[in-house]
Amino acid sequence: MEQKQEKLYALLNEKLDHTEEISDEEILVEIDKLIWEEAKGQYMPLSEKITLRQQLFNGIRRLDILQELLEDESVTEIMVNGTDGIFVEREGRIRCWEHRFVSKTKLEDVVQQIAGKCNRIVNEAIPITDARLENGDRVNIVLPPVAVNGPIITIRRFPKEPITMERLIELGSVSKEVADFLKQLVCAGYNIFICGGTGSGKTTFLNALSDYIPKDERIITIEDNAELQIQGVENLVRLEARKENTEGKHAVTIRDLIKSSLRMRPSRIIVGEVRGDEVVDMLQAMNTGMDGSLSTGHGNSPSDMLVRLETMVLMGLEMPLPAVRRQIASGIDILIHLGRLRDKSRRVLEIREVTGYDYESGEIVTSVLYEFLEDGKQKEGRVVGKLHKKEELFHVQKLIRAGIVCQVHGRLT
Repeated sequence: MEQKQEKLYALLNEKLDHTEEISDEEILVEIDKLIWEEAKGQYMPLSEKITLRQQLFNGIRRLDILQELLEDESVTEIMVNGTDGIFVEREGRIRCWEHRFVSKTKLEDVVQQIAGKCNRIVNEAIPITDARLENGDRVNIVLPPVAVNGPIITIRRFPKEPITMERLIELGSVSKEVADFLKQLVCAGYNIFICGGTGSGKTTFLNALSDYIPKDERIITIEDNAELQIQGVENLVRLEARKENTEGKHAVTIRDLIKSSLRMRPSRIIVGEVRGDEVVDMLQAMNTGMDGSLSTGHGNSPSDMLVRLETMVLMGLEMPLPAVRRQIASGIDILIHLGRLRDKSRRVLEIREVTGYDYESGEIVTSVLYEFLEDGKQKEGRVVGKLHKKEELFHVQKLIRAGIVCQVHGRLT
């Protein structure tokens, strides 16, 4: 079957004029002709003809054998290791898929199809790129000679309907009490930074959290690859970074977009993820009246995230470390740490408030507001535990200004 498919795929490519716009119907007509000629004089079951027809069409117009996985909503990640194999994540568990690309040529065709549709360039000279599919799924591509075992494709999938905070509560990722608390912080304009490891659910949580932003505000999202799904906001501007062209020019970076966004009259700025020196501009925005900004970053804990932020600032700015720490302490109000437990579930593990900067020790001071603690039990293979309240919020001025809490004779009500 695979040899027959490969043979017909090559013949179909020869027949089609790739310089002209060809409709799906015209391609299917050519496919039917090839299958009829192939079956002439020999028996071919109808089911095999239908399967072959769909596979050939997917190879030309869609993403070949990956199309089946992309249509499976239970799949959350697709990992193509060249022609060696394809691995799939479902419910947090990774398994080898029974199908694989039969040739490097077909895999390379899929790579160019993905890159071409979102105006990305990837080849031996530029072997690494990030892209996205038409449905918003995030794609990372690495080609030889960097990838030793052939073209590598990693597709991070997102649900068609954004996961809401209510759904996260149902899944046990966060408690109702904590969700209500975070809603107050978002409405009041606290600057919130979400951290966690790869696949911990940072983007999903950022999407859910952004739903608490008042709908009459002007929001500007800034991302490497547009994947945020902000819902119900009319005054929404989505900005996406652009890689340099083949001459290495005309790149538009996250830093460029943050600087430009400040001239666009935003109420809030949401930066999908900070990885480098763009954190300088993000912190400057937070420190110059851009309250209520949200962002994410990779960090194994809130403490590690603060250290990473320091490093990223120093990548883009020569500044004494105490000054860097003061910038971070005055810019970020709340750190939310997410993680994946051994049962593969994604949970909010810790919420910290950045309370200030200690001039004597030269350290950023934080306070743990909520912490996830296990009960030492498992129910149906799932870790049992909950977020425990540790400390009260120290800086309440924004809540008071927003009218969410009142201060009467020095007491909060």
